[in-house]
Amino acid sequence: MGSFIFLGLAQSQTKLLEDSIQLKPIQVAPHAYFVQGFPEMGSSANQNFISNAGFVVTPKGVVVVDALGSPILAKKLIQAIARITPQKVVAVIVTHYHADHIYGLQEFKKIGAKIYAQGEGRNYLSSDTAQQRLIASRIDFAPWVNASTQLVAADVWIDQRTKLNIGGIEFLVSRVGPAHAPEDLMVYVPSEKVLFAGDLVFRGRIPFVGNADSKGWLVALDEIEKLKPKIIVPGHGAYSTNPSEDIIFTRNYLKYLRESMSKAALNMDPFDEAYRQADWSEYEGMPLFRAANRMNAYNVYLSIQSE
Repeated sequence: MGSFIFLGLAQSQTKLLEDSIQLKPIQVAPHAYFVQGFPEMGSSANQNFISNAGFVVTPKGVVVVDALGSPILAKKLIQAIARITPQKVVAVIVTHYHADHIYGLQEFKKIGAKIYAQGEGRNYLSSDTAQQRLIASRIDFAPWVNASTQLVAADVWIDQRTKLNIGGIEFLVSRVGPAHAPEDLMVYVPSEKVLFAGDLVFRGRIPFVGNADSKGWLVALDEIEKLKPKIIVPGHGAYSTNPSEDIIFTRNYLKYLRESMSKAALNMDPFDEAYRQADWSEYEGMPLFRAANRMNAYNVYLSIQSE
């Protein structure tokens, strides 16, 4: 009898934790929506809900951009979409293969969606980095990422600018990497004047640079501006109704990283000294500054040496 009570309590607690994160789609155009992740590091408490995902409702199905950071979040996104439209999810476009954007892919595969991603993503999927990251995530984000969570390959690998027409709505899918990642894609929906920019644009928090190509990233931001979208849905943060102004934040941050690290990197001076001498006052009050800024600066310091 006692074991049944304990099991019931455990199930109730899990259900309570599961319900603690709610996804609330925000409409940004007549047929376009997104859900906004938290400006924090991924954790079990937030179910790794730290990135955005978008979707567009067409007469022939729903197109989703990115799959979120855990299978439970993807299930919640599918449920949220179902509350808006009876149309099924027919496609998922992956902006890049970083964990917080892809661990939900398997749930979309289960419901028959076709997955699109840039061809360089194959290199990530076959890498030790991807496997080790998943092993660590099964611990760090348990129980939401666990032994049942798998890396999922695309059904269609995109290697050049591609135009998808789904339900009469065009999706312009462009490779803009290497930038934030080697396999960056951005998705522009001309009829909505909405650009899903992935992690090429960050708002309201310090960008994650990681092993990015910061020079290529700056070029990608110029490409975004040429599209002149009315709305940008970034990979992290609130959507933008003033794209040119909001691109400036990501651009200026990347430029400052390069400017503050270039001399030391080229002269082979110690990184610690260059980092101490830089003025981080413009950024140090922002979410994830402590978690990401020093690592970002070090990665740019190293990348400049190899350019």
